[in-house]
Amino acid sequence: MFHIDRRSLRFRLLTRLGGASLAVVLFAWYLHGFFLQELAKDFLGERLKDEASHIVTLLKKDERPVAQLMAAAREESLSFHHFYVLRVGEKVSTSLPALPTQMLPLLEGKGDALFMHQFQQQSLLVYRHVFDIRGDAVQLLIVENFSPVEQGLTRVHWWIAASAILLWGILISLNLLAVRRGLKPLSALRHQLSELQSGHRKRIVLEAPSELDALVSQLNTLLDEFDRRLSRSRESVANLSHALKTPLTALTQVLRGKRPINEIRRGKMLQRVKTIHSQLETELRRARIAGPRAGQTTRPVEEAQRLIEMFQGIYPQRTFLLECLGVSNEHADSWVNVETQDFTEMLGILLDNAGKWSVNQVQCRLTIESDQIVLCVEDDGPGVPQAQLAHLGERGWRQDETHPGYGLGLSILAHLVKHYAGCVSYSTAAAGGLRAEVHLPTRK
Repeated sequence: MFHIDRRSLRFRLLTRLGGASLAVVLFAWYLHGFFLQELAKDFLGERLKDEASHIVTLLKKDERPVAQLMAAAREESLSFHHFYVLRVGEKVSTSLPALPTQMLPLLEGKGDALFMHQFQQQSLLVYRHVFDIRGDAVQLLIVENFSPVEQGLTRVHWWIAASAILLWGILISLNLLAVRRGLKPLSALRHQLSELQSGHRKRIVLEAPSELDALVSQLNTLLDEFDRRLSRSRESVANLSHALKTPLTALTQVLRGKRPINEIRRGKMLQRVKTIHSQLETELRRARIAGPRAGQTTRPVEEAQRLIEMFQGIYPQRTFLLECLGVSNEHADSWVNVETQDFTEMLGILLDNAGKWSVNQVQCRLTIESDQIVLCVEDDGPGVPQAQLAHLGERGWRQDETHPGYGLGLSILAHLVKHYAGCVSYSTAAAGGLRAEVHLPTRK
């Protein structure tokens, strides 16, 4: 059975194009009938005006009395295919004796006029002309039966209707062909998506209209992101497997052995457990990275204020200050193209590191520009020697073992920033501590 999918794009385009073309055809047909009738009225009206002018000329040239003039006008009208009504003063003369009572109201009026009048189910085209003869006001009506003309126009109009219906059918056929050809790229896209699902294709390659370029580009970007995440997951699993296999094997051998566990061996076991913990935390935090292609946004000012309040509670003996540059009050809640978890992870690493090493104060400066976000965190701690600044961000490297941690924060920060194609730099702050600055591109 023939099925119509009302939700399909083809059905919607055909119904809307068909409806629009039908409306245009009907409107054109209506205008044709209207202008055709007006054209006939104008043409016949000009002929009535010429005949009226002819009669007026004869009447004005004739010097006979009014009664004889009216009789002469009656005889003159017999040579035309129209009839007339002539009133001079209070006297009325007509070429059709049955008309005076019906036509007398039409004599009233100022100036010349051309109009239609219905008389005994007949359409009459009437031209009224007002003039003077030797000081007497004269009204002249020239009348023509318009019904035969209307009947002919009606026949022509319905022939045009039949032609319009045929034209509309041709338009529908052309619309159907145009819609089918126009939707071919969508069919090709659906076919390629099926190939992607079955594993026979890795990317979408489609010669599509320019309106689909953004869609194809976004789909390929999404596929690339899936591939990157899959590679990252496999890499994380491989790293965990490689990193945990050796320490876990060593711990298993120690626990299965019969030798007593002294302080030295206990310290080595604890170090291996710390290594396992470090590796697990690193890979888990890396697994949470969304990246700029995740299509997520954040409100940096709002998140920065929340983190400042949180770290103020964690390190109550320090003062955390936030300064926002390039942010007006009305744009304080603006969104930028950085995933919220990634943003809080990066800023949280900087604030936590500064809170551990600072003495009294941590200064956080957030700058939002048209194409990037700049995070700058400074502390007043002991700082890092110039020779060691280059080692910051290396995995597992720690400047001071007396502070808790595994030396992972800045390495994860470097990994995060790399995902956003940004950069991180370290220098000495004005207060003598560490100054960390992160630049994150935010242009989509």
